[in-house]
Amino acid sequence: MSENLQQHIKRLAGEYAAEMIEVRRHLHANPELSYKEFNTSTYIQQQLSPLAIPFEVKATTGVIGLIKGKNPGKRTVALRGDMDALPITEENDVPYKSTIPGVMHACGHDVHTTCLLGAAKILNTLKDEWEGTVKLIFQPGEEKNPGGASLLIKEGVLENPAPQSIFALHVHPGLDVGKLSFRGGMVMASADEIYITIRAKGGHAAAPQNTADTILIASHLIVSLQQVISRNNDPFNPSVLSITAFQGGFTTNVIPSEVKLMGTFRAMNEVWRFKAHELIIKMSTELVHSMGAEIDIKIDVGYPFVLNNEKLSASARKKGEGYVGKENVEETELRMGAEDFAFYSHQIPGCFFRLGVGNKAKGISIGVHTPTFNVDEGAIEIGMGMMALLGATGAE
Repeated sequence: MSENLQQHIKRLAGEYAAEMIEVRRHLHANPELSYKEFNTSTYIQQQLSPLAIPFEVKATTGVIGLIKGKNPGKRTVALRGDMDALPITEENDVPYKSTIPGVMHACGHDVHTTCLLGAAKILNTLKDEWEGTVKLIFQPGEEKNPGGASLLIKEGVLENPAPQSIFALHVHPGLDVGKLSFRGGMVMASADEIYITIRAKGGHAAAPQNTADTILIASHLIVSLQQVISRNNDPFNPSVLSITAFQGGFTTNVIPSEVKLMGTFRAMNEVWRFKAHELIIKMSTELVHSMGAEIDIKIDVGYPFVLNNEKLSASARKKGEGYVGKENVEETELRMGAEDFAFYSHQIPGCFFRLGVGNKAKGISIGVHTPTFNVDEGAIEIGMGMMALLGATGAE
């Protein structure tokens, strides 16, 4: 990699930073939920068009751009930025606060999209200084099954041209602004959704002998399901089962005829993952039937675990150390969170890394998926520069 190329990328990242912060603020003020990113998609297209970057639309709202450097057939590198928001009401008091009731960029996808747009502008400006082709993937629906990545893959996003590698970043408020983190191998868990409905005829709370008590049955089931993890899984194999919603009943003196449960199952082993599905279904069905009720249970299979290619991640880390300084690069810890970047990483070599956005002095340290999540916008300059560098150099 040319020293001059990195210097030129850094210089342009600095020059474009103020403009890109405004882009981020526009996106933050105008969030859209998964698979409904129509205005966001149009905005991205409007950003790419003046740069004469060709693009196509896939999976309804996804925008796929292409930038060709010198010798475009040498390699193709994909850069991905997700763009959907969450159903959360923002509580931050900032000028660019969400203008859409009940919708907020509480996971930083506005930053991801901005960094990819900034990287696109840098790469386009410097396309006579790097070799190969960069595929820009502005992706919908990361936050919701089946995952926008899976839809784009079905529509051929990893073809014509086929990228040899793919990179993506994710904001992390637990990492100080100015820092990056990388990890090779498994880094995040698979995620599947559990939906259970327990039914009986219902009845008077004073006469529980005349019906099956759906509330009691559901309570027993919630406790019993933890045995799937504690007594069937190797304790050295990370896994989580959480029931997160209990809906049933409407007054004090009626045993409801229906109770609904929802939850999530996370794993880092595909064999255990699907064995656990069988155990969850078997335990739930037998327990509910033994207590006199009926059950409907569905496990919606979601994202696989995120697998970072070891060689690619080591190369990216080395470039990160050169870009922000070795002292500012850390090791990403294993997490039971999930990411649909996993779909790409099981198809081609991938590297999913973290961008530090925290700043305790400014009170910016609240985690993602919360109504007061925010970022230090100084991270945008680093994020777009690092993405540009990876796009221009690939696995070199």
